Amino acid sequence: MIYLLDTNTLIEAKNRYYRMTTCPAYWSWVERSHRAGVVASIEPVGAELRRGNDELAEWAKNQDGLFLPVSDEATQQAFARVAEHVASQAAMMKVGAMEEFLGGADPWLLAKAMTIPDAVVVTHEHLNLQMRRKYSIPNVCEPFGVSCIDTFELLSRTDARFVLVD
Repeated sequence: MIYLLDTNTLIEAKNRYYRMTTCPAYWSWVERSHRAGVVASIEPVGAELRRGNDELAEWAKNQDGLFLPVSDEATQQAFARVAEHVASQAAMMKVGAMEEFLGGADPWLLAKAMTIPDAVVVTHEHLNLQMRRKYSIPNVCEPFGVSCIDTFELLSRTDARFVLVD
């Protein structure tokens, strides 16, 4: 099983509960988990992070292996399926929601997950089938049978431990 990280999980960690100088163990854990084949993300997420002007952008610049390509044929075909599904829902959504969703990393994250057996998307977005203002990752993952969890469930499932040692 591989867990694919959404942009918001890394930004939220950096801004709140796993600040890079306060909890460097989290960032080391991400790197180690990637090397073990447990955690990854995708190039569009890496691109979003690198556009920043902070320590997370610098960290992302040194994590090329973490960000999987989306140019392969299988991911491209899966993206087309995601785009078709999103377009079929557009009449029920706020004007511009489809373009906003398809213009970011989210549909690519789902498409990549669709190409990897047992992949799980890690995001802080929640399933809310009544949402009409924007497409949420869990709402779009559901029809494709792709599982979504948050960072805390990921840490639990992988038995991550950040232990303070004197």
